[in-house]
Amino acid sequence: MSTGAPEEQVSSRVLTLPNVLSTLRLLGVPVFLWAILTERDGVALGILMASGITDYLDGRIARQYGLVSRVGQLLDPVADRLYIVSTLLGLAWREVIPWWLVGLLFAREVFMAVVLLIAKQHGWLGLPVHFAGKAATFNLLYAFPLLLLGDGDSTLARIAEPVGWGFAWWGTALYWVSGILYAVQLRQLVGGRRAVPA
Repeated sequence: MSTGAPEEQVSSRVLTLPNVLSTLRLLGVPVFLWAILTERDGVALGILMASGITDYLDGRIARQYGLVSRVGQLLDPVADRLYIVSTLLGLAWREVIPWWLVGLLFAREVFMAVVLLIAKQHGWLGLPVHFAGKAATFNLLYAFPLLLLGDGDSTLARIAEPVGWGFAWWGTALYWVSGILYAVQLRQLVGGRRAVPA
């Protein structure tokens, strides 16, 4: 059944402003990893904040100005995942977060890898992004700089730490909820039913 909503046009263009922003985010990953492992927290926080802002901007610009592209649809989630993985490893290495939380989030990545592998076997290169997935990424990308900021003894650190953990728990829960929703979405596609639009 059609919902009557206009379908988003996806172009094959490569050189667009959203794609440039996503590429800059990707280039910042090794710099961020170096900064967090060498305890240059100011640099690490700056890169994380810039990543969050550009993540918001590239999606908004792409939708508002009709610049949604296949390259952008690939770059954006790759950049998100690389920041999540590098931040998790860096924070766990510095004992800011426990390793079991890293395991919980990595287990979701393994789960999603299986879902996407099954999708590819049925001819789909990916699944439509839905709100829960974006909300999970939003929460996690806000949790990490706050937890990093909370790694200290200042008044600001004591405020940032519980807020950061709040974002982290919501993000982790939504990360798994979104994974389950992707699996349900794939089941609908394989069963021949139209997936619910994002």
